[in-house]
Amino acid sequence: MELRQLRYFVAVAEREHISEAAEYLHVAQSAVSRQIANLESEMGAELFERVGRNVKLTPIGKVFLEHSLIALEAIDFAKKQIDEYLDPEKGTIKIGFPTSLASFLLPTVISAFKKEHPNVSFHLRQGSYRYLINAVKTRELNLAFLGPVPNKDDVIDTKILFTEKISALLPTSHPLSEKHDIQLADLRNEEFVLFPDGYILNKVVVDACQSVGFTPKVSSEGEDMDALKGLVAAGIGVTLLPESAFYDSTPRRTVKLSLTEPSFTRNVGVIFPINRELAPSEKIFLDFVSNFFSRLTQFG
Repeated sequence: MELRQLRYFVAVAEREHISEAAEYLHVAQSAVSRQIANLESEMGAELFERVGRNVKLTPIGKVFLEHSLIALEAIDFAKKQIDEYLDPEKGTIKIGFPTSLASFLLPTVISAFKKEHPNVSFHLRQGSYRYLINAVKTRELNLAFLGPVPNKDDVIDTKILFTEKISALLPTSHPLSEKHDIQLADLRNEEFVLFPDGYILNKVVVDACQSVGFTPKVSSEGEDMDALKGLVAAGIGVTLLPESAFYDSTPRRTVKLSLTEPSFTRNVGVIFPINRELAPSEKIFLDFVSNFFSRLTQFG
């Protein structure tokens, strides 16, 4: 069995058409057909059946596809590892990030890193909290920034980079807007605008409110920081957001208030796999990120 046969097989399986697979692979259709025939002969089973002008995987073909994808992913990863060991400064790092860290943490860290390591490339992927954790576990991503940081397990390790306060955002027309700080319980009768259920920042806010004796009444929802800020500015409700959401500025027609008695925080960090050795470029990036935020914390 040849590596080329596996790549041809996967191309045909994904497109269900030999000529389209040949076009994708930049080879003759006859070459693809011949390699598939050789592979089926070696396997002793038909992997495809013809359906009109298309082809479909047989039940055995579907099983073989699952293992082929795993094998090719492992081979591609091994090749990437070798390339990076030969030159760590030319690696590519696949990083995941949530909406809440898109405007401050990500551009700040990557722009600083690129100044010192200009030839390292990045493939960035925004996603939900659960997706990012699973993507690191399945090797779809090399690492991911998250806040709050999940617990370690037998697949992922974690590194906390900093802890930030959770603040209240109110419309300037709100009766409490003239205060410097408030207690979270002061908002028990307010309507909230939050991320939808299932988003981690929805859970952070709901848990915080419930810890002081009430469940927030949600009047509207938004799927990113700007949407929530806009809803507050329009007077639709109040919300709670992490400090990093205000690094650029506090939106017009809104006021940010500190929460006291108790104050609320979330930690922010990075997760990475422990069931495989990190590539050199990934190690360089993790060390850089850790030192970067250590210096920021040190100097305030």
